Amino acid sequence: MLAIIEAAGWPIWPLILASIIAVAIIIERLYSLRNREVAPEGLLAETVKTYQERGVTTELLSKLTESSPLGRIFATALKNAHNSREVMRESIEESGRAVTHELDRFLTSLGTVASMAPLLGLFGTVVGMIEIFGAQTATGTNPGQLAHGISIALYNTAFGLIIAIPAMIFYRYFRAKVERLVVDMEQQAVKLVEIVQGDRK
Repeated sequence: MLAIIEAAGWPIWPLILASIIAVAIIIERLYSLRNREVAPEGLLAETVKTYQERGVTTELLSKLTESSPLGRIFATALKNAHNSREVMRESIEESGRAVTHELDRFLTSLGTVASMAPLLGLFGTVVGMIEIFGAQTATGTNPGQLAHGISIALYNTAFGLIIAIPAMIFYRYFRAKVERLVVDMEQQAVKLVEIVQGDRK
C-alpha cells in the first residue's frame, strides 16, 4: 500500500484525507440513522397510553425529548395540546424542520466529497501529465521520470473514482432514508394530533 502511495505522488494525500472523511461520515450516519434511534417502533402507542392515563406531565415531556427525534416532535405537540389543532400542527412543523436539519447533518459534506474526489483525481492526473512532459529533454526521454508521471496520472484518477463512487452511493442512500424517516414521523405526529384533539381513538 505504501508503495502505491509513493508511486501516486503527493497529489494522493488530499484524496486519502477525503476518503477518511467520507468513511467517518458513512459510519456515523449508519449508526445515527437507524430506525430505532430516530423513530422507535411503538413510541406512538406508548405516548398515547401515557397521555390518556396521566395527561401531559413534565416527566412525559422530558422522557420524550430525551428519547429520539420522533420523541422530540411528540413532546412539542403535547406541549401545545391545550391549543387549537392549527397551533399544534405549526409547532410540529417547526420541530420537524429542526429534526430534519439534524438528520441531514454531515450529508452535505459527504456529497461534497463525492463530487470533489474525481476533481482531485483529475488534478493528480494533470500533475502526472506535467511530469511526463517534464521527462522530455534535449538529449531524449528520461524513462524514470516518464514512468513516475504515468504512475501519478493513473493512480490519482483511479483513487478519485474509488472514493467518489461509494461516497455518492451512500449520499443518495442516506438522502432517501432521511426523506423516508421524515414522512413516517410526520404521519405519526398527525395521528397524535388527531388523538389529542379527539378525532381518533
